[in-house]
Amino acid sequence: MFADRLIEAIKLKDNPSVLGLDPKIDFIPSEILGKAFGKFGENLEGAAEAICEFNIRLIEALHGIVPAVKLQSAFYEAYGLYGIRAMIQTISEARRKGLLVICDAKRNDIGSTAEAYSAAYLGSSLVRNGKTLPVFDADALTVNPFLGYDGIRPFLEDCKRFGKGIFILVKTSNKTSGQLQDLVTSSGKTVYEILAELVEEWGSGLVGDNGYSSIGAVVGATYPEQAAALRSTMRHAFILVPGYGAQGGTAMDAICSFGNDGYGAIVNASRSIICAYMSEKWKYSQREDKLESAAIEEAQRMKEDIRTALASVRS
Repeated sequence: MFADRLIEAIKLKDNPSVLGLDPKIDFIPSEILGKAFGKFGENLEGAAEAICEFNIRLIEALHGIVPAVKLQSAFYEAYGLYGIRAMIQTISEARRKGLLVICDAKRNDIGSTAEAYSAAYLGSSLVRNGKTLPVFDADALTVNPFLGYDGIRPFLEDCKRFGKGIFILVKTSNKTSGQLQDLVTSSGKTVYEILAELVEEWGSGLVGDNGYSSIGAVVGATYPEQAAALRSTMRHAFILVPGYGAQGGTAMDAICSFGNDGYGAIVNASRSIICAYMSEKWKYSQREDKLESAAIEEAQRMKEDIRTALASVRS
């Protein structure tokens, strides 16, 4: 079960945080860009090569601290074929370093189209005469529930078949999420409350030995009160928590999504870690390993921040 593997990885690193690899080209150090553009030219291939090296250097630096990475697929798709290749190479490197991989692609459709999305990210795709091969081979995928169970079922089936997981959007961290998610239905419940009930229902057949399901939810750290209520509704769901750090969410906000056992959630941070070398503290540093050293410092700070917050509510 994916949820059991995730908990074991969190225990191993004593850290419930995930490194978000959202590599905008503006985030990449000039020396990495110069090297890539010098080799391939100032084109899509050069940009993708720079992204790949940026990611690999961060993975090398942080694989002993974080249990998982999350790749936002849009930042790779933006560079077409070369960007997709960079994403696959990043996933391979993360796996080689023993990290779990979450693809943040928010896929959804119905029927054979949903099956194809699930095959690409979680399962394997048909090549010929019954032969199938994995494509991205992520451990988990974010999924949009807007089309209802028809759009979720293919992903559930592949989670069972391949031991993978999904995180279904429930209450996202962006400011305008309430335009739809906070709407009150005829039942008197909000859309996000109903989604939480469905996540708990859909994941009931994939609860692992640790009591958590491989069918999880996305609940932003920027809405801590809602997160606390949703945690009680989704008693078995693993929660992916975006919004920490650069988006304004704090550790105390994030831990509202954790279970009473101190598990059941994983907190994502991207810019605060991968751009740490650009902060005022590191701006004028001449260290060759500035990218890595700053990222390590911030990742360790985040780890301790969350652990301290968890300890404060459990003491």
